Amino acid sequence: MDSSITTLPRVLATANAEGWLQVGELGLALLLSGVIGLEREIRQKSAGLRTHTLVGVGAALFTLISKYGFSDVLEPGRVVLDPSRVAAQIVTGVGFLGAGIIFVRRDSVHGLTTAAAIWVTAAVGACAGAGLPILAVTATGTYLLVAVAFPAITRRLPRSATAVSVIHVRYPDGQGILRRLLEVATSLGFAIDQVSTETLGWHPRSGAEGEGHGGAAAMVEVTMHVHGRASVNELAAALSELDQVDAVAADDVNVADE
Repeated sequence: MDSSITTLPRVLATANAEGWLQVGELGLALLLSGVIGLEREIRQKSAGLRTHTLVGVGAALFTLISKYGFSDVLEPGRVVLDPSRVAAQIVTGVGFLGAGIIFVRRDSVHGLTTAAAIWVTAAVGACAGAGLPILAVTATGTYLLVAVAFPAITRRLPRSATAVSVIHVRYPDGQGILRRLLEVATSLGFAIDQVSTETLGWHPRSGAEGEGHGGAAAMVEVTMHVHGRASVNELAAALSELDQVDAVAADDVNVADE
């Protein structure tokens, strides 16, 4: 054989590393993300135990793939992979998932805390997958502290007298109820910044006088923008006790979103 022919270097592929260590890291992500999801499930939020657990396990799995999944295609000095690139994409992907949980209804925003919980769950899962169990457990404990203890603290903070809250009241039209609503609100120390009404149509009401509509009554929903130091939930409770008031919903800006 001609000695001038150069032999091509042989690349010995190394099998991808997988074993009980990786299973344990995935199991830790399952456990910790389940703890976060259980807290959300107890509070009956839109994203509960299953969603948070799947997010945490998925983030851990992507991190494990990034760490151990490409050993068979690496070639020393020629092919170099950055494991942090997959972990960085977890942040982007979970951001889109969290955005789908946040929704706006009229003047209030709901789901911010749940979206943040999903984001933290993904970080805990990635932390467990990266082989940082102490940090993952600490982050889970920190989340529970914020989710459980902080609402009790915020309820004891001084309330803003200028922040505007929104309250919606539904009642049958033509009964003079709006005047009574305003009287109750002002008697509880609330200032009313804006009032708007919307006709909802005809709805069945027991004892209603709408003879031309089969005993139904024309329903109206009034939206009031109020501010005061008292709790808007207390105002909602007082309004709901008024005769012929059909439904009351309140969005208190002084109460942290859950």
